[in-house]
Amino acid sequence: MIFTLLALMFTATANPSVGGVVGGTTSFTSPAYVEQYVRAYFSDIPVMAEIARCESHFRHYDENGNVLRGKENSRDVGVMQINEDYHLDTALESEIDLYTLEGNLRYARALYEKMGLDPWKYSKKCWGKTVVALAH
Repeated sequence: MIFTLLALMFTATANPSVGGVVGGTTSFTSPAYVEQYVRAYFSDIPVMAEIARCESHFRHYDENGNVLRGKENSRDVGVMQINEDYHLDTALESEIDLYTLEGNLRYARALYEKMGLDPWKYSKKCWGKTVVALAH
């Protein structure tokens, strides 16, 4: 997985069509780039990529380049919509920056390893079918 992420990051910086400006925004704000990054990061837990699709539509930043905040709850941040009220202190203690794409994904992985899919239960109607499909 680390090799895949490094290759993806190298491609993004070495290839202007991937890492340069895409449609007026840098690839790091492009949902297509974020989707590719998230799917590579969670290649071993594909349902987590589906959760990102449901939670943020593979967006980590808003149209102004600020970290994405939830529509229902503005304390939910980033591609994985990690709630600051519940998780910010723990993330800071673990030296994880929820406001970066990498940090948001890293914390989501740790949260998944500790609590499973429960933290994203409110979006299960969107990603729940994926769990069933992956099990077969």
